[in-house]
Amino acid sequence: MFRARNHVVEKEYESVAGKVATDAEGRYRSGKMHCAEAVLWAVKQEFAPRLEDRVVHLAAGFGAGSGSGCICGAVCGGTMAFGLVLEDDRKGASALTRELHRWFKSEYGATCCKVLSANGKSGCLALTANVAGRVAQLLLEKK
Repeated sequence: MFRARNHVVEKEYESVAGKVATDAEGRYRSGKMHCAEAVLWAVKQEFAPRLEDRVVHLAAGFGAGSGSGCICGAVCGGTMAFGLVLEDDRKGASALTRELHRWFKSEYGATCCKVLSANGKSGCLALTANVAGRVAQLLLEKK
């Protein structure tokens, strides 16, 4: 019974994370949003739908490594999403941000947009989706 229940919870997490990843990918692909906006929007839609969509405008300056090529915009969007969803839990948001950075570095080798996009931005679509999905997983695990 315990295994079956964990399996059910795991499937639910995968389903929610997959939906968030797909939503972020769609927004990025449409050209209406860059990576940071797409991640923040998709997470907001799933975890804080009561908030106005305009909160996503907070991420406007974080695309393409905050315009300077430094930290990946998708990671910035995910970090903002933690704060948005966890509201008054600053320690929780910080802990999840550290975990997101650890995961991202292990997956992609760096968090620097210049490094990640050295050969073009062709990988940004998948990266945006993967970050959004991982943020969703981390939020679900936090519950």
